Amino acid sequence: MAASHVFPRNCHAPLPVATSGEGCFLIDATGKRYFDGSGGAAVSCLGHSNQRVTDAIKAQLDQLAFAHTGFFTSDPAEALADFLIARAPGDLDRVYLVSGGSEATEAAIKLARQYHVERGEPQRRHLIARRQSYHGNTLGALAAGGNAWRRAQFAPLLADMHHIAPCYEYAERAEGETLEAYGQRTADELEETIQRLGPDTVMAFIAEPVVGATLGAVPAVPGYFKRIREICDRHGVLLILDEVMCGMGRTGHLFACDADGVAPDILCIAKGLGAGYQPIGAMLASRRIYDTIADGSGFFQHGHTYVGHPVAAAAGLAVLQEMADHDLVARVNRMGHSVMHAGLTRHFGQHPHVGDIRGRGFFWGVELVADRASKTPFDPALGVAGKLKRAAMDEGLICYPMAGTRDGQQGDHVLLAPPFIATEDELEMAFAALSRALDRVLPATA
Repeated sequence: MAASHVFPRNCHAPLPVATSGEGCFLIDATGKRYFDGSGGAAVSCLGHSNQRVTDAIKAQLDQLAFAHTGFFTSDPAEALADFLIARAPGDLDRVYLVSGGSEATEAAIKLARQYHVERGEPQRRHLIARRQSYHGNTLGALAAGGNAWRRAQFAPLLADMHHIAPCYEYAERAEGETLEAYGQRTADELEETIQRLGPDTVMAFIAEPVVGATLGAVPAVPGYFKRIREICDRHGVLLILDEVMCGMGRTGHLFACDADGVAPDILCIAKGLGAGYQPIGAMLASRRIYDTIADGSGFFQHGHTYVGHPVAAAAGLAVLQEMADHDLVARVNRMGHSVMHAGLTRHFGQHPHVGDIRGRGFFWGVELVADRASKTPFDPALGVAGKLKRAAMDEGLICYPMAGTRDGQQGDHVLLAPPFIATEDELEMAFAALSRALDRVLPATA
């Protein structure tokens, strides 16, 4: 193979060349088939050969490829926004289309700040997030994120933000503490931090309803987000929910926060919105926030060249229409427990190095530990996550192992986020492949 001029993610990990996709499978240049058990990074919710979406992209290209939003709106952008708002929680009323998750987070942070400035509270400048969160890789989003490993070398460049504990009951709930009591105690850290910073200086709190890459599909315990909502409302703090990875049907609800019975002031989506067919994300804002800007300066001081891209919007609309017409979100909700949770429990529930299995819908995490009884993580020097990724690829399975689960350094987990169209037989095949890969890396008899 000729020398590559591509700058890869990892300079020391040669990759196979993907040449085609068929349903839930990707196929490389040698003809090897890989079941896409993580949808890339929880992206490919419709698999890799959906005709409706590709036809919509082609039709839009034939009609209009690009029109800058400083000069025009477009029919696909308007239709996608209408579709989202018709189904959005609470009083979310406006959609700002972007090109991905990090852009959605950046837009949300800047909108939160501008909202407070325009309503006459420019002293509100603090953003509170959670440790072990992930909100994107651009500098603002990275500053909001709470993963120590991702932040470390860029720390001098990051804005000062504040982080409270995650709602991570497997590792952090006290012995004898009920789930509800743990949730209230953890949520009350937000109250304490707001009081410490000064209630009139905090602009927003940002969190993932189900924490993805950095914790491994960890949902909040019952009552946690309702308490968070109450605290935010009491202090005039905006609630930003990051559903970039867990939203758009991934957890069995079109909007993940519906499972927790709360609605945010600002919501971020991406990944499954385009299903991998086009790069697209969105920030949804409440009517109150939009009206504050519209009745004030009338200008959101933000923007990128490709926001509201007509072809990306056409793809996103086709993705959502496909989900709706085939009732895929309900399918994910139904099979989340009966197939995903049941299959993972059957294969890994008694494995000596599996400490926890958690998730919702088609979004599940398996946390790996050196010792189940003490929940002790593996020594990071062992490189468990990296070894598992390679072993799974050998077995024809794409999954999402990640290190640093506990604190950004220690801990390992693997995420599964298969396409919504996966059959029970395909999922069982994926569980078996992961089991073989895990036994190659961490033999059950060890």
